[in-house]
Amino acid sequence: MIEQKFGPRRCRDTRKPLACQCPDVVFYRCMECGALFPVTGGKELEKKEISCCGKKASRLEPTDAQKVSSQIQVTYQITGGYNDNAVRVSWKCASPKEHPDWIYLKTFTGGYLKYVSEEKRPPMVFALADTDAFAYCDEDPCLECVFRCKRGFIVYVYDSRAGLIEIPLDKMNAQWQSGAKNDG
Repeated sequence: MIEQKFGPRRCRDTRKPLACQCPDVVFYRCMECGALFPVTGGKELEKKEISCCGKKASRLEPTDAQKVSSQIQVTYQITGGYNDNAVRVSWKCASPKEHPDWIYLKTFTGGYLKYVSEEKRPPMVFALADTDAFAYCDEDPCLECVFRCKRGFIVYVYDSRAGLIEIPLDKMNAQWQSGAKNDG
């Protein structure tokens, strides 16, 4: 019998968490100093007013990744199986010198914000733990099967040229059923 290893970040929940347990997030940015304000809070988000530098901060409206694909292409991959769950976010910009300003991963229980430095090359890795690391199987990388363990997660990428990009983690690939992974 093979002994199963339980890593310290592994989720021990027996069922997938509800995506609605983490409130939506809205981003505001001060046009004077560039400060970023991620704000959570359900339906009241529409009424929030954030002030910075004596002025009202601008709300960043998310756009679909397909609409800005000529400026920046963003993809993700779920890796790690049961014990080392992570979301890898990659990007490709029109020019090799360009990069996103920051990336935010909304999860079941909250969110992770990472700034992208000029030296940073893709991917940006978001390690997951506890409830956010819930997985139905131990495939690495994820087969993007019908269970979609991370459905409810959203990647937000802010690029000064393209604006705020929203990518839900809901890819589904039927290749896993065909045995394509075993062919090569």
